[in-house]
Amino acid sequence: MSITEQHKKLERNVTLLGVGALITVAIGGIVEIAPLFWIDNTIEEVDGMRPYTPLEQAGRDIYVREGCYVCHSQMIRPFRDEVERYGHYSLAAESMYDHPFQWGSKRTGPDLARVGGRYSDEWHVQHLMDPQSVVPESVMPQYGFLAETDLEVPDPAAALSALRMVGVPYTDRDIEMAAADLRAQANPDTDPEDLEDRYPKAKIRDFDGDPKRLTEMDALVAYLQMLGTLVDVNSAAAQEELASETGR
Repeated sequence: MSITEQHKKLERNVTLLGVGALITVAIGGIVEIAPLFWIDNTIEEVDGMRPYTPLEQAGRDIYVREGCYVCHSQMIRPFRDEVERYGHYSLAAESMYDHPFQWGSKRTGPDLARVGGRYSDEWHVQHLMDPQSVVPESVMPQYGFLAETDLEVPDPAAALSALRMVGVPYTDRDIEMAAADLRAQANPDTDPEDLEDRYPKAKIRDFDGDPKRLTEMDALVAYLQMLGTLVDVNSAAAQEELASETGR
């Protein structure tokens, strides 16, 4: 019997076809999944990535709470129009400490993956208080109440401990100093101790324009000003180019 005839027999027999499909899918699944059990990490780490500071993490929690992710993504796709508008496309490692991550392509507002440092703290505060005053065509609601709301994080150490349980590499020192770090980052008159050593590139300053208070505005602006600033994307691009040349 020819191969063609055997194939016709397989196609006409539901049982044989089902068994064959099951075997094929099982082999493909093993090939795809099995290697994951023998590698430590599926994400290639890049220099500069670190966990969020307690203040940045608090700001991120506010960002999620207020639904900012519904209109703003944090994932620049490797398309020319996106790279020219927003900057170097996002690297997987840049989201390795995000729980949950802010990927997506639904954008009522611009992508924020690299918004850090593009605008002043004053601009962010004004934009959050009255978006239309800086971007007249904006449909973003006003978040002025953030500047009037004191930042309340019931137990910063517990928050970091929970994140460590899911893989964020906070040290015992980070957890011990969580409450102090939270306030020190937004108050340049306070001794930050080793905050900068433990969180490289952390911005230590008053963010909302009112140094006498620690507000939710401080936290959110601190988070926004950090986005996209940790990784040297030019260095990453050079590594990618070298890897592609080596693989030829």
